[in-house]
Amino acid sequence: MKSRVQFVCQQCGANYSKWVGQCNNCGEWNSLVEQVVENASDKKSALEKGKLSGKTLEFVKLNSVVPSDEKARLTTEFEDLNTVLGGGILEGSVSLLTGQPGIGKSTLLMQICAEVAKSRDVLYISGEESAGQVRLRAQRLGANSERLNFAASTSGNDIAKTIESGEFDLVIVDSIQTLAMDEISSAPGTVSQVTNCGNLMIRAAKSSNTAVVIVGHVTKEGTLAGPKVLEHLVDVVLNFEGDRYGGFKMVRAIKNRFGSTNEVAIFEMAETGLVEVQNPSAALLAERTNTDGSVILATLEGNRPILVEIQALVTPSNYGYPKRTASGFDLNRMNLLIAVLERRTKLKLSDKDIFVNVVGGMRINDSAADLAVCMAIASAVAGRQLDEKYVVFGEVGLGGEIRSAFRPAQRIAEAKKLGFLNAIGPRTVHDPFVLPAKDLRETLNSFLKQA
Repeated sequence: MKSRVQFVCQQCGANYSKWVGQCNNCGEWNSLVEQVVENASDKKSALEKGKLSGKTLEFVKLNSVVPSDEKARLTTEFEDLNTVLGGGILEGSVSLLTGQPGIGKSTLLMQICAEVAKSRDVLYISGEESAGQVRLRAQRLGANSERLNFAASTSGNDIAKTIESGEFDLVIVDSIQTLAMDEISSAPGTVSQVTNCGNLMIRAAKSSNTAVVIVGHVTKEGTLAGPKVLEHLVDVVLNFEGDRYGGFKMVRAIKNRFGSTNEVAIFEMAETGLVEVQNPSAALLAERTNTDGSVILATLEGNRPILVEIQALVTPSNYGYPKRTASGFDLNRMNLLIAVLERRTKLKLSDKDIFVNVVGGMRINDSAADLAVCMAIASAVAGRQLDEKYVVFGEVGLGGEIRSAFRPAQRIAEAKKLGFLNAIGPRTVHDPFVLPAKDLRETLNSFLKQA
């Protein structure tokens, strides 16, 4: 069979018959790598012959199959992480863990290994670190079980063969961007290497019923490095996010075939490793000082209610173009809310620099944070304060109206638990604890008082 050469883009996987400087599909420069492929053009395909290759599949009655959720799961020491995973790591499943460098991925995985290795055989495979380096981390985290094994390898073929042997209940692969297959000439981390190594390990895991956790790198934009097809191939995709220098760190499931994607596990880094935060609301509000520009938001992280402080600072602009900066909140959304404030209230913000910060390194994606951000900005510019015993939630429309929020009962329950007297929220919430807010202008006039 003849062979030919093609050039494959390592960013999007597009194929070209000759090398070009820029990929026409994704626009990346110098991303094409030469690959040798088999050329079967001299043979007629099975369809041209009018015949189909293959054989009839063997099938079973669906109601006779044991559901996957009834199989034993490998539980970690973190209850919230078990919840995010749908009850633990399922046997035969393949999970992908991604996150920024230094966020604590290897620390989390070593702590998982330490717990699982108390009763199961575990293999930690590293393509980035030596045995001595991993041993130092294991000692610091107390991972001293005899059933915890280590191997250093960057061969996708060898790792897949080891998984297929079925000798281990859990295999950690750190990381897939360092692996390469012998049959492919491109460098580790390229689209073809990541895709094919991922396929090999997934087939090996399913055939041997071995649970596999793969570590994936991220790009500077924070997305998974490599092809999107890798996320489709695996069963679970976990994203480890937060500030690597401090604050809370969160693990959430972007994809989960065996559980919900609405759960989140919250951690903080200690000397002995990652520790679950049982009451994040109390920790976030412990150092709060009630000043103008400070508002407490009742938000949700997955299904968990959390109270977090929203801070705003408004100063006169020294330049012709005012500066807008947001930390932990979407900047485009903040600009939209500033436009609503200017149009629907009497506040003049066109000559003001505005800074918004979510305390504790949290990243808020909740639409119900709109009202809290608006009230914090208005409080800062007017020098007025919100009562320290009030929490706020609600979405703000372009007309300045306050719209309903998701799961208000959970937000209210969390506020009551921490001793707050009232919540300012949408009129659609029928609870005496909630002070109804009709529109933005009326809410600011009613609840922001002179300091």
